[in-house]
Amino acid sequence: MSQHKSLKGASTLGGKRSVLKRFERVEILRKRGQWKPGDRVIGLRKTRAE
Repeated sequence: MSQHKSLKGASTLGGKRSVLKRFERVEILRKRGQWKPGDRVIGLRKTRAE
């Protein structure tokens, strides 16, 4: 039996994720100077993947 084309692994899709994890958003904001250690990680501003 063959596998349906929509069930391919994530590595073969190659698309860019549109949603970042919290630690990824903190890292981007830290690089921009918009977040410092000690700031809250809840309610972060929106960021785009770089």
